[in-house]
Amino acid sequence: MKRFFWLGVGLAVGVYASRRAADAAHAVSPSGIGANIADGLRELGAGLGAFGAEVRAGMDARQRELTDLVERRTGAALPSFSDALAEEPAPRSDARARRAGARGVS
Repeated sequence: MKRFFWLGVGLAVGVYASRRAADAAHAVSPSGIGANIADGLRELGAGLGAFGAEVRAGMDARQRELTDLVERRTGAALPSFSDALAEEPAPRSDARARRAGARGVS
């Protein structure tokens, strides 16, 4: 019975050691190095994306704080950035007519 136990332990250790050796050999092969670089770049991209999301969230929070502060101090509501871009000033039609008329008279 002891022999079967030690045989099982030896097989388990041998399988574990051979798998670790195969993984180590794969890690230093060109395909293994490429896979490691790809994993690192993927993690870097995820980290940069998370950083960008945090920066945008902080910017939005600060913009809300500043908008609330200005509205409390002035008593007037501020338009949002998209509202300010959407509202285009209407061109003055009489100014164009005056300039055109002034040129035609001389």
